[in-house]
Parts: sequence; C-alpha cells; structure tokens
Amino acid sequence: MSKKLGRKPKSDIRDEMVELLYFMKEAYGYELYKKYCKVYDKKISMRSVYYHLNKGVELGIFNLKEIRDVKGDFSWGGGVKQVIFQLGSNAQPKISKDVMDKINALK
Repeated sequence: MSKKLGRKPKSDIRDEMVELLYFMKEAYGYELYKKYCKVYDKKISMRSVYYHLNKGVELGIFNLKEIRDVKGDFSWGGGVKQVIFQLGSNAQPKISKDVMDKINALK
C-alpha cells in the first residue's frame, strides 16, 4: 500500500505544449518556450520546458525528430545543438481554436 513517489504523469504544462506542437508541427526547446510564454501568457522556466519535453519523450508524447548543430557567434561560444521535437504517437491534442488563433497572430 505504499504510495508511488515523484511527479504525476499528467501535466497541464505538457498538455499545453502538445497543443503548441500540434500547430507548429516541430520546434526546438527555446522556440517552444518563447511561444508558450506568449500564447499562454504564463512565465515558466526553461528548465521546466526541457523537463516536460524529456518526460514527454519517455511517455511517447513527443518524439526527437533531429539534432542540429547550429554555428554562430553566441555569447557562450561558436555553436549550439538544437534538439527538434515533434508530436509522438501518445500525444492527444485538443486542437483548440483559441491557441491556433494566438499562434497565427504571432506570425
């Protein structure tokens, strides 16, 4: 009768990220973070975004599409790795018209 420790597999943040990715088709973490903050008008941390992306990959909600090496003159160095995510087979988007309208307004 011991309780399972840790976070619940259900998450509002992850569900909202599924909605965003449904309309965006694919995105890397920082891109998803920027859209999330604007569309949902909420402040979340980058760490939280990456936690939910990685947990979503474990649960089959998100898939890793590719990893890109992007060269540039960044304050921290000469390049970055962009991990591109897309929806996985276990994703269940609600297909909200409100979210779609907000994403289209940002373009």
